[in-house]
Amino acid sequence: MELELEALNLPSDNERPIVIAGPCSAETEEQVMNTARQLRSKGCHMFRAGVWKPRTKPGGFEGCGEKALPWLKQVKDETGMLVATEVAKPEHVELCLKYGIDILWVGARTTANPFAMQDLADSLKGVDIPVFVKNPVNPDLELWIGAMERINQAGVKRMAAIHRGFSSYDKKIYRNLPMWQIPMELHRRIPNLPIICDPSHIGGRRELIAPLCQQAMDLGFDGLIVESHCSPDDAWSDARQQVTPDVLDYILSLLVVRDETVTTEGISQLRRQIDDLDNQLMELISKRMRVCREIGQYKKEHNMTVFQANRYNEILEKRGAQASLCGIDPECAAHVFELIHQESVRQQMEIINQ
Repeated sequence: MELELEALNLPSDNERPIVIAGPCSAETEEQVMNTARQLRSKGCHMFRAGVWKPRTKPGGFEGCGEKALPWLKQVKDETGMLVATEVAKPEHVELCLKYGIDILWVGARTTANPFAMQDLADSLKGVDIPVFVKNPVNPDLELWIGAMERINQAGVKRMAAIHRGFSSYDKKIYRNLPMWQIPMELHRRIPNLPIICDPSHIGGRRELIAPLCQQAMDLGFDGLIVESHCSPDDAWSDARQQVTPDVLDYILSLLVVRDETVTTEGISQLRRQIDDLDNQLMELISKRMRVCREIGQYKKEHNMTVFQANRYNEILEKRGAQASLCGIDPECAAHVFELIHQESVRQQMEIINQ
């Protein structure tokens, strides 16, 4: 299904992408207004703050709830900024509409639950408000698209996707792995859907926000949603990943926003070389598959199993070492050859089972 979308028409300036900024949580009226005034003085047009906070374990700060919504309304009235918050239940939607919230977003945990998404969709029928949908916690593009389809089918036409990374048991640099290929595939599938990057949740640490913002711009993202707090170290939730409005302004001032529509003759020639090389790769893979089918026939005639573990390990080790010598990430090479091997096995299985 193709999403039926209308332009978001969100405010921005000529030098920066769309930026939505504000604290992880709306903690107190003073904290909300202090942060909002600082952000507005830096040119921010949209303010975000969590009112209901889903916590992994009970006992943590779960947001101020409805009590915080008048604070956001005050931000809107005093500064002129649009205000946004997360919703997870129909009651949240009803309250946000009551207090004049401008933008709603759906969190990663809710996106992963089709029942919850359908409840939200039902509560949004007949409502004209922008809705942003974060990627689910697990790297499942179809689940992400399905969640947006439910909202879209309710009649919501102004939508955007938020890329906040994907949870992983094996934590390394990032709090949530970026896995940039997934939002890139989303863009290929639904090119008119704006995609906004959430560097705060991807990085999990404030020192990673700047490079992640630049990566998002280099990949052609439409905007950023960044957690900014007047006193980050004192934040009641996710303190490590929040920056002050001054720091955020500095990060944004250094961003290089590239124009993806400008194509010079020089890069066109290089792209033609890429196309030629890709054609050669496809021919080589085709030849490799023909040899694999011959091997499959041999295995059938000699009653051999298709999968040969020793041979498979040998391929991965050799190609990994070769990749390092060629300046290619061995993990990337291993992944490519895993996919090629899977297709080889599939074709040999077809021959053996004929």
